[in-house]
Amino acid sequence: MQAKREYRDRDETEVAVLDALVDRTNGGMTVFELRSHVEAGIDDLEEALGSLKDDGLIAAEDDGDRTVITVDERVVPERDEPQDEPSWLDEIRRKIGL
Repeated sequence: MQAKREYRDRDETEVAVLDALVDRTNGGMTVFELRSHVEAGIDDLEEALGSLKDDGLIAAEDDGDRTVITVDERVVPERDEPQDEPSWLDEIRRKIGL
């Protein structure tokens, strides 16, 4: 799932972070997990996280022995909200006429 359309005009790394976190709304992600989902250097990732936190789009919470980053609910699209791009499954369905 992708972040809402109004949040997609940000820096490429910021959008990748938001998309990764939207997929994990149930528990958030650690910085290590984010690094495995976002193709960016640690400096770019750190800058993106700082910018998103300053804008109130993400929060960092201490979960005992690790820090978990979560996305703000306003970034998460509604289930019935159309996405910008169809999924590969939607494309297959369209091609075979389903």
